[in-house]
Amino acid sequence: MEKPNIVVIGGGTGLSVLLRGLKTFPVNISAIVTVADDGGSSGRLRKELDIPPPGDVRNVLVALAEVEPMIEQMFQHRFENGNGLTGHSLGNLLLAGMTSITGDFARGISELSTVLNVKGNVFPASNQSIELHAEMTDGTIISGESNIPNSGKRIRRVYLSPDTVHPLEQSLDAIREADVIVFGPGSLYTSVIPNLLVPGIAEAVEEARARKVYICNGMTQAGETDYFTVADHVEAIQKHTGRSLIETVLVNNTEIPSEILANYKEESAYPVVFDEARVKGLGCRVVQDAFMHYRDDLFRHDAVKVSQSLLAQM
Repeated sequence: MEKPNIVVIGGGTGLSVLLRGLKTFPVNISAIVTVADDGGSSGRLRKELDIPPPGDVRNVLVALAEVEPMIEQMFQHRFENGNGLTGHSLGNLLLAGMTSITGDFARGISELSTVLNVKGNVFPASNQSIELHAEMTDGTIISGESNIPNSGKRIRRVYLSPDTVHPLEQSLDAIREADVIVFGPGSLYTSVIPNLLVPGIAEAVEEARARKVYICNGMTQAGETDYFTVADHVEAIQKHTGRSLIETVLVNNTEIPSEILANYKEESAYPVVFDEARVKGLGCRVVQDAFMHYRDDLFRHDAVKVSQSLLAQM
């Protein structure tokens, strides 16, 4: 029996957490990663070298790598001093260097994937640098992925520039051949939706024969999804793509201890309310389970349990 092809679309910590669990199962993984980051080391390299930001890609490569822990630690090492080096991670510099050597960001990722013995394929949503913009409900425009959650305003919509953004052909091929396509978990407006705004991506997802599953965040995110319900997350994806891409929504039903809620309340984050009737009214079936657990005082998706549920969608 052939291994199923699973495509995961997103970025940020949530994507990496899921992939660490998914790679332990007999599946073919393709991760399509956002390239809209403009903060920290990624933002500096993007600006100085005119390359797509490497940070999210670096984290995904590490999540899927099968190497000694010391190699992983080295790849994630961040310099704390040194003229021009402070704040940069070694992995970001290696991705920038490989892009320079090969003349192509996606090719650079592929070459480093071999070095790291990556289980699966890692594709940028686009092979060019993209800037994310948000139109807020008061009509103001905020530019830059790192600035959007800090604006103190509500997001009406996000969009990309330049107008001539092209999808990576390998990403489209992976979507066409997928058995399951997964969105999230991760920041709705700055990790998940930007991938779907790259021309051709949403169209390919809609046409794909794959099962399409959205893993909803367990907590709201200040500056992005304040007071959002599960249906609000789904609706935002539908409105931005003009398509009903999601067939199944994975919803966490873990009871959250009060001390964890208190920690998140300090960050203005609250449990995402599950409004079942509205979600089903959007044409989605729902799978509820204890999909999240606590690690180091953080409320994270249980990657193994989520992976098992994804495979059950086959």
